[in-house]
Amino acid sequence: MGTFLRAVADGVLEGGVYGLMAVGLTLIFGVLDIINIAQGIMVILGMAIQFLFIRPLRGRERTSMSLLACYAVAIIIEGVLYQRFGSNYVSYTTYWNSPRATLDIGGYYLPYIYLAGFALAVLLVVAIYWTLYRTQFGRSIRATMQDHTAARLVGIDVNRVAALTFGIGVAVTAVGGMVFGTLNAFNPNTGYDLISRLLAIVILGGLGSIGGALGASVLVITLASLVDVYWNPEWSTVVFYGAMVLVLVFRPQGLFGRKEARAQ
Repeated sequence: MGTFLRAVADGVLEGGVYGLMAVGLTLIFGVLDIINIAQGIMVILGMAIQFLFIRPLRGRERTSMSLLACYAVAIIIEGVLYQRFGSNYVSYTTYWNSPRATLDIGGYYLPYIYLAGFALAVLLVVAIYWTLYRTQFGRSIRATMQDHTAARLVGIDVNRVAALTFGIGVAVTAVGGMVFGTLNAFNPNTGYDLISRLLAIVILGGLGSIGGALGASVLVITLASLVDVYWNPEWSTVVFYGAMVLVLVFRPQGLFGRKEARAQ
């Protein structure tokens, strides 16, 4: 039972870290219908990239074209990072990932960074919900989510909303990325494996569902942690894609999504 509780605790806390990154990704999709596969490699460039590469896309093929645009951006940034930092894996050595930075609970040591990451995830999700449902800007975001044309007709600057939302989404993901980078070794290519897991989480939670992204992250990371402990670590990654396939087959709107209102 002790092993089970430890696996669940690790899964829940690490799920919060993934949830931070997934929330930013699903926020961008909810407003822009953009699947930003370059999300794992961006930070402060978010708004500039939206203005230069995403905004010019028009028409019914906008979502599929955005995949190509974001992929091109990811390749360019990856090349710059390879040129500047090389291909070797690097890791942080700080107090936050040292054995001292742990909380002892009955002989089980919880890393402070996990606790901080989970607290940040909850805090940012609450902040995003408050922004969406208690501010004028949030109402503009929800209107844009539901119907771009109608939002324009009532005087909403859709381009401005899109740019700010893209920047916020990338920033939220960057916070999760910093926590992830503190816990894991990484190189310029790490973003691809990470974004594939995040896309599976976003689909599992429901495309455009903020709370669903966090809930799905905690659920799937906990399941992966249990598989890692009780079966085989090499199979833990399969949990992401197995869960995604099952959801696409039996509940395409996601576990927490709605057929009639993707943005809720």
